[in-house]
Amino acid sequence: MDLKELIEFCRDKNLYIQTHNFPDPDAIASAFGVQKIFEHFGVPSKLCYVGRIDRVNTKKMTELCKIDILSYDELEDSMQEDDVIICVDSQKGAGNILDLKGREIACIDHHPYIEVEGLLFHEVRRVGACATIVAGYFEEFSIEPDTITATALLYGIKNDTLNFTRGVQEEDVHTFAWLLPRVDQQILTKLEHDSMEYDDLRAYGSAIQNIKVYGNLGIAMIPFSCPDALVATISDFILSLNAVEVAVVYAKREDGIKFSARSEVPDKVNAGELLANVLAGYGDGGGHAFMAGGLIPAKNVEKLGKAPDEKLRELIVAKLK
Repeated sequence: MDLKELIEFCRDKNLYIQTHNFPDPDAIASAFGVQKIFEHFGVPSKLCYVGRIDRVNTKKMTELCKIDILSYDELEDSMQEDDVIICVDSQKGAGNILDLKGREIACIDHHPYIEVEGLLFHEVRRVGACATIVAGYFEEFSIEPDTITATALLYGIKNDTLNFTRGVQEEDVHTFAWLLPRVDQQILTKLEHDSMEYDDLRAYGSAIQNIKVYGNLGIAMIPFSCPDALVATISDFILSLNAVEVAVVYAKREDGIKFSARSEVPDKVNAGELLANVLAGYGDGGGHAFMAGGLIPAKNVEKLGKAPDEKLRELIVAKLK
């Protein structure tokens, strides 16, 4: 089944487009773009996610681009088993997306492929941002995106590629060039500025204070709760240190210990494999070769023993030898 056939299949059905949990700009922009494509062909949908939208830049994007996206708490009572779901920027079975009540029929993603049975449409491409794939549909179908949609998609690409310094492919560059004349520069400028809160500074400060460096590996701990996206942003920051080529940052939260990893040398150290191996038996981890995330659930933290920070550093260093 191709995308146009999927659109026809969804006609007269209750369609939900689901991002990964705690969505970032790329996830929301991608879902928004898919919604607009289906809308172009007369098929309405609702955007949804599990968790919170808790970063300043993500909240600003939903407000400035007028993106109506609902948390599962707002939809749980209304969703039905025969509703259909398209997963965007994640795949069913990944550790960062909750299985909702409806039937998952498709996914559009740029993370490593996960074998899933029963999907009608499954497009996974290794590009820098999921928004690149979605924007490509507009070009492929000769659909002119409105200014707001183009702006959201371009910002999603910039955000997930860290301004074209991470995981960039030729397709990302081409799509950026195609979108650029179509964006609202004023909104884009607003999105690029005022993207940090006071609590973010506290998290940066704690990470700096607690960083340990082992050769080209930097490990930083944040002793209080942080949103997923902030932990990821701080891992990018740690990676910017001259001596660090691999960064692992973790934050202690009520739901457990949240991890983010980055690698500047993905051919030598695969960030996704690193976290998957480190967290095996404790929790789940995985992702790209150059960026990854993971979680040790609260119920498993006690497995780390009386000195969890020492144990975690030991596990991470051991997997790099």
